Formats: sequence, structure tokens, C-alpha cells
Amino acid sequence: MIEIARWKARRTAASATIGACRSIAILTALLAGVGPAAAAPDHPRLALTPAGVESIRSELGTVPLFDATVARVKAEVDAAILSGIDTPQPKDFSGGYTHERHKRNFLLMPKAGALYQILEDERYARYLRDMLLQYAALYPTLPLHPQERSYARGKIFWQCLNDANWLLYASLGYDAIYDWLPEEERVRLESDLFRPFADFLSVGNPQFFNRVHNHSTWGVAAVGMIGLVMDDDELVRRALYGLADVTDDYSARDNDGGFIRNAGQAVGFLANLDEPFSPDGYYTEGPYYQRYAMFPFLVFGQSLHQVRPELGILEYKDGVLLKAIDALLQLTDADGDFFPLNDAQKGMSFLTESMITAVDIAYHSGGQDPRLLDIAQQQNAVTLDNAGFAVARAIRDGKLQRYEKRSINLSDGPAGDQGGVAVLRTDSESLTVVFKYSAQGLSHGHYDKLSFSLYQAGNEILQDYGMARFVNVEQKGGGNYLPENATWAKQTIAHNTLVRDEASHFNGEYEIASQHHSELAFFDASEPKIQVVSAVEPNAYPQATLRRTIALLQDSRIGNPVVLDLFRIQTESPGQWDLPFWYTGHPLGSGESAALTPAPKPVVMGESAGYQHLYATARSKPVAPSSYFQWLSNNHFFTLTTDNAPSDVWIHAQLGANDPNMNLRSDRALILRRGATGDNVFASAIEMHGSYSPVSELTVDPRGNLASIKVLHDSDRTTLVQLMDTNGKESLFFVSNADTSPQTQHELTINDRTFRWQGPYYYIDLE
Repeated sequence: MIEIARWKARRTAASATIGACRSIAILTALLAGVGPAAAAPDHPRLALTPAGVESIRSELGTVPLFDATVARVKAEVDAAILSGIDTPQPKDFSGGYTHERHKRNFLLMPKAGALYQILEDERYARYLRDMLLQYAALYPTLPLHPQERSYARGKIFWQCLNDANWLLYASLGYDAIYDWLPEEERVRLESDLFRPFADFLSVGNPQFFNRVHNHSTWGVAAVGMIGLVMDDDELVRRALYGLADVTDDYSARDNDGGFIRNAGQAVGFLANLDEPFSPDGYYTEGPYYQRYAMFPFLVFGQSLHQVRPELGILEYKDGVLLKAIDALLQLTDADGDFFPLNDAQKGMSFLTESMITAVDIAYHSGGQDPRLLDIAQQQNAVTLDNAGFAVARAIRDGKLQRYEKRSINLSDGPAGDQGGVAVLRTDSESLTVVFKYSAQGLSHGHYDKLSFSLYQAGNEILQDYGMARFVNVEQKGGGNYLPENATWAKQTIAHNTLVRDEASHFNGEYEIASQHHSELAFFDASEPKIQVVSAVEPNAYPQATLRRTIALLQDSRIGNPVVLDLFRIQTESPGQWDLPFWYTGHPLGSGESAALTPAPKPVVMGESAGYQHLYATARSKPVAPSSYFQWLSNNHFFTLTTDNAPSDVWIHAQLGANDPNMNLRSDRALILRRGATGDNVFASAIEMHGSYSPVSELTVDPRGNLASIKVLHDSDRTTLVQLMDTNGKESLFFVSNADTSPQTQHELTINDRTFRWQGPYYYIDLE
């Protein structure tokens, strides 16, 4: 029981709030289950089981989606068998031959094992055995990987993260042929390969294993998985609770720029469930890395569910693992691509392998939600195991229901009290607003409080940059993060949010940013015609409180959908404020009542905080009370209308300065710069209107219907904004800056007109 006492002590030291999020009954069961398990089921026992295999074999040839997946995987593995096995001496970064060869090998392992079980063809078992025996001969000879960039170098790969990938996939393959192998070969594999591999990832690299991060999730899951296959209770214990005898505070940084471990922080698989996930299933690093981490989370969780059902791991923290799948699916655009919050490569979607696995397990073990079958059908593939077969059979049997995405607010933080992410959608996803008011997001977080992005169907209209990295492209830094990820992508000016005095939020310092999060004021998507979210950020800049309210308006007098954006500043320290709009598409023109002044040559805008990467290509001085900027994107027209202040300047900016290796895209932004000022409100509206057909060359409604926007009133209690259409008709939007209770009654008299409403906001069309 020593491990239990240590675990409890670490949990208490980590955070008192986490205990409130967790079911005491489930925790008690987990602590009681750290000893030797009851008689474990026969092999296979992780993703496949003997009963599951029998069921698959009995219906093989009658389940179209499963049969098609078997055929594709069989063709892939058959080709690999013909080409032979290669386990080269490791030397390359991501994208290089040795890296990609070893990666291909581990991806083939569970496929070959599954084919052996399903088709009863020993060719696949022999191929997998021979590959594993080659690794058993190679592994004892390997020093640390020759590439020295990582904080935790691997042996087969340049970082332990990829070594953990290898061991997790190898565990699935080994489990599938375990009973087929002679005992002497199992002994050799376990003594020369699997146990030393697990020890290297854990006790050999506590700075990798003993942390809360997607890296550690892969590490603990890999060690736990091979422990389940080998009936090694010590390895399973390490996986669940971390290394109990490691007490050092690792102050070094990892290659992503984040701290490896904080003193007193709980570690292990349970801690990685507790701390990064909110009760809503949102993962603090963002959807891109949540997608990556869901594979080890769910594969290990499903394996524990099979082998150690008494632990109740899929019910842990109110079933957060299964909630996380719905959260992830909601964080996609109309094409299924994940919103690129924090470090994220654009184009990653729910079609990826990790999400196929996640959807299958969520359906099979999470109540068989028929809506998930819709996603599985779009993925057009299933896993070759119990879960994938259950999904494919249910689709065959006509159980599919449509999966509907909705407007949603997902909390961040282990107790759900560290900000969050809100998504506002029109019914058809013709417009989608993604509003980020979350915590920092660990080492993959960006410094962009209260930022938002805008989508038309599956197309970015106002974009988030994502990350400066070309994953697995060897020519770009070995596929690793590029220097510009820190100097540009993480900086505030790279996002659609306010910047003061050309300095990033929290001055771009991870240690400070990690201590703070924005606060939700209110979220209301109960009425599709007007959906509103509002949040406050009091710590991004000294002596300044930022509050942003975004409303998605449909069927208003304006006639077209409009995104209303109110950014309120309260500050004791006046400064220069920049509000960028990173638009995609082609600029059409502006109504600024002042001539655009192109720069004789592009001028670099600053020296740091991302400004060193920006060229100012033109400037203009608005003189009208309200100005507009129009652009064409994805054959739709968009107009940004702003309320101007006397000190405002519009800067047309382009990305690409100080980029000697051409690592950055040539994106463009319109930056609204407001000179030294104290309390004020940036008010703007984005209208989607009309269309253009390249085929017929027909233009429809290229001008839009919104004529102006104006702040009529601003106080500590209420902000009032007026929208005027081109016919002179008026709409008003009121938002409370103090009491945001849905029950509170409000009253405001302006220009001899008195308005009364209930709740934190009010929108009215005036005749």
C-alpha cells in the first residue's frame, strides 16, 4: 500500500480542486486495483478478445465496411511482406528514412496481428514475429539516438515520444500473436526488448514519463499496455500512477518550450485524465493535440476496461474519456477539420486514424450512440477489432442516425473553471464563430486571450495561424517545430485579438501566462437568430481589463448574417492598441473616406513579439465615423464595418519579414490601430453577403446591406451599439458589463428613448 499513500500525497499536493471533479467511488476502486489482477483473460485481450474474434469470423463477408477495411489492410500488409523487413540503424529526424521506416514498421504490427486473428493465416503471425525478433536483436545494441535536440532522446527515434508510439503499437501486435508464439520466443522478446523498452521510457526517462502532457500520455499508455500483455503488474502500476519514488523538480524545458514537471504535480495516466481534461471533455492543449492524445488515452482505457474491468476506467471522472470524443467532433468545421487552436497543423480532421479508433471505442464502450455511426461512415474505415466490428455491424443493420453539430461552450481546466472555448454556428454551418477564452494550454499554448476565428462552411474567413511546423517534412527542420513558431505563431499579433504597445499578452512569458485564464461572462445559444458569448481577460496586460462580446446575428433587419464584435478596454495606463483581422481571400476595396497610401517599399513593423515578421504595405487615415473593408473569399463577399475614433489608422500588413528560410506563409491582415488612449470600445461587424460564380461570371449582392456601426453609449454598466442598414433602418444591441444574470432587469435611457430588457444582452430592430 506504499504506492497508494504516495499517490494520495501527490494528488493532495497537486490540486485540491481536482478531487471535487472525481468520483470517490471510482478512485477507491482504482486504488484497490493496483495489486495483482484477478485471472486475466486469454490472449488476445486488449483491442481483440477470443469471443470478439469468434464473432468477427462468424460474420466475415457479411459486414461491408469491416470487410472493406480487412481488404485494404490485407493488401497493405501483403505488400509489406513481399518487400521484406528492414530495421535500420536509427539516425534521422522526422521525415528521414530511418524514422519513417521504423514508423511504418510499428504501424504494420497491429495490422498483421489482427489479420492473423481474423483470417487465421499464419503468414501474418510469422511476419510480425520475425519483425519483433529483429528488434529484439537490435534494441540491446542501441545507444541514445544520435540527434540531440529532444529533452528526452529515444533510441529508435530522436525523442521518447516516438519510442512510446512504437511500444504501444507493438503491444497490440504482440498481444495478437502471444499464444501462437513458443514460450522461448516470448521470453526472449520480453527480456531483450519489451521490459527494457518499458524501463527505458519510464525509470530511464522520468522527465518524459513523470509529467502531465500528451508526450507522457503516450509514455504511460505504452508502458501500461505492454504490462497488460505480459501480466506485469509493476508496469501497470507505473502507468496508472507514475514513478512514485521520483521527487525531483525538473526545471528544464522540453523542445516545445514548456516546463517538464512542477514540484508536487501528480503524474501517471490518472493525472493525465484529471488535469488536462475539463468536465466537458475539452483538452487544454487544444483539439489538434487532443486528437493525437486520444489514441493512447482510449486504447489503454479500452484495454484496462477489458483486462481490469474492476478499475472502471471508462467511468473515471464522470466518463471524461468518452465525453472527449463528442467535444472533439464539435471542434471541427463543416468539412470535419479541427479548429487550429494553439499549436495545430491545419487540415487535420476526424478522418485521421486516431479518430477512427476513438469513434469506434466510444460507440462500442460508451453506450452505442447511433450518431457516432454517421461519423464512422464518413471516415469509411473501422478498426480491425471488437470495437470496429461493432460499428460496422451497426451500420449494416441500419442503426445510423445523423450527427448534428451545434453551438457549444466547452469549459477548460480540471474543474471546468479556467475559461473555455465557445463555438457559435448557424443551422447549416454557413457561418461559424470560434471564440477562445481558455487557459494557456500547457507548452503548446499561444498568447491569444479572447481571440476568434470565422468560418464559412469549411473555409477560413478570419483565420488562426496555427503552428509554424511542417510535420514529418525533413527539409523543414527535420519536421520539428521551427523557430518561427515561438517568434510568430505563438505571439498575440498572429491572432485576431487586441495587442497593446506591440507586446504580446503576458509579455509572451509562459510562466506568467500559465497562472491565468479568461473568465466567461455569459454564453447563450438558446435562440438561433441571436447567439452571444462574452468573456473577460483581466491579466493579459498590467492595469488593463479586456472584455470581448461576440454575437452571431441571423434574420435581422440587415438581411444577411452578421458577426457583431465588441472589444471593450478598461485601463489605468493608456497605450497604443492594435486589432488585427487576418482575412483570407482577395481584398476588394474600402470606404475609409481617405486615400490609401501605399508604402514606397514594405516597412517592417517592429522588432519583437511577432511584429518583426510583418510588413506594412499601406496605411490610411479614416475620417468618416464608420468605415468598411471588403474582400472576396471562397466566392462569397465579406464586409468589415468599424466604428472609428479620431486616432485610428488602418494598416495593411503582410506576413514574411525576417524569414530567411521562408518558413512563414504570406498571409495578409487589416490592422485597426488606435493611438494612445484609455478606456474605449472597438466596435465592428462582419457581414457575409452575395456570391460570385467563376463559371457564369455572375456577381450577386457584392456590396452588402450594413451601412454603419456606432457606439452610442458605454459605461461600467452597459454598452450600446447601433447598426444602420443601407435603407436607414436602425438596430440596437445592448450588453451588460456588470450584472450578467439572466434574471436581472435592465433599463437605459438614450436620446430620450428608454429601453428595458432582462438578461445580459438585448437586440432590437427599430421601425
